[in-house]
Amino acid sequence: MFQSLGWVRAVWDFEVARNNAAFSPFIVLAYRGESLIGALPMELVSTGMRRVLVPIGYAFSQIANALVAAEEDAETVVRQLIDATKSKIASDTLLFTKVRSGSSLYKGLPADHVKTAETLGAPVAELSDYPDFAAYFRTVRPKTRKNIRNARNRLEREATLSHHVVDDAGQQLALIERTLSSRDQRLKEQGLTSRAFGTRHFQDFCASLVGNPDLSITGFSLVHGQNFLAEQWGFTHGDRYYAYVAARDFSQSDESPGKMHLAEITQACADRGLDACDLGIPTMPYKLTWATQVVGVHDIAIPLTARGKLIVRVWDVWLRPNLKALVLRTPPALRVKVMRFFGRNKDQKP
Repeated sequence: MFQSLGWVRAVWDFEVARNNAAFSPFIVLAYRGESLIGALPMELVSTGMRRVLVPIGYAFSQIANALVAAEEDAETVVRQLIDATKSKIASDTLLFTKVRSGSSLYKGLPADHVKTAETLGAPVAELSDYPDFAAYFRTVRPKTRKNIRNARNRLEREATLSHHVVDDAGQQLALIERTLSSRDQRLKEQGLTSRAFGTRHFQDFCASLVGNPDLSITGFSLVHGQNFLAEQWGFTHGDRYYAYVAARDFSQSDESPGKMHLAEITQACADRGLDACDLGIPTMPYKLTWATQVVGVHDIAIPLTARGKLIVRVWDVWLRPNLKALVLRTPPALRVKVMRFFGRNKDQKP
C-alpha cells in the first residue's frame, strides 16, 4: 500500500502543491530486458547531521517495503535496487522504518544492515484463512465475546448503538478531521508526539487523500446516540484493509470501545470480501483480540559513509532509543510541561 503508485503520487502531488523545495524524490527501478521487475520509491532528506535516503512519504507511511514482480526472486531484486541506490545517489545512510518480517525488502537487506530499535509487532487478522466471518469470530475467546455482548447491551440501554461504513467523500473528510483532532489532543494530554503528528502538514496531507482516484479510503464509525464512540479510517489495497488512524471516546473505556469497534470493522471487511485487516503497530490488547498473527516490524539502517556509520551508532542505535525510553518513563504531567516549553508541531526529520 505505502509503495503503491497511488500513495507515491499522493505524496508527490502534496509536496509539489505546497511548494516544498526540500522534497527530493528518487524512484529506483530494476528491469529485466524491457520489463520492470522492481521499484524502490525513496526521497533524500538533508539534516544538520547527514543526508538520509528514506521511503517516499516516510513521515506519514506505516510500512517500508520494495515492489518486486511476483515471478521474480525478491532477495535478488531488492539487492539490485539497494546496490543501485547506494551507487547512484550520494547519501550517508539508507533508513527504513517499519520493515515487516518476511517482506520483499526484509528478504533483500544486505548483511551490513543495522537494526536501530527493538522489534515491534503489527497484529493482522487474516480473514481468508476461514470459510466465513462466523468461523473467524468463533476463534475469539467465548468470555471475550460474552463481555462484548454485555457491553453492547449496557450501552444500548442508554442510547442507540450503530455502526457505519463511511464511503462518502464529505463524510470521510469530517471523520478524518475528528480522528486527527482526537489523536492530537490525546498526545498532548500524555505529553507525547509522533513522526506524523510532529509535522505541521499531516492533517492537510490526510485531507488531500479524500477523493483521490488512485487511493481507496474506507472509514468506520461506531456511534452511541449522538456521540462517536470509536472511529477509524484506512486504505483498501490488494484485497486488504490497512488501518491508518483511529480514535475513541476514553470516557467510555470501561466498555472497551476499541475492541467492540474492531468486531464491526473485521465483519465489514469480511462482508466486502477482503482477505485481511492489517491493524498496524503498536501491538495492543484490543487488537490482539482480533488478530490471527503478529508480524515483526523493524527499523533498519544501512550506513554508507564513515559519517553515516558514526551517526547510526551514536544517534539511531544508542541515543535516540534511550531518550525515547527516558521520555516514556517520565510522568505524563512533566512530559506535558516539557513539550509545551519546547513546542510541538515542528517538522521532525530522521
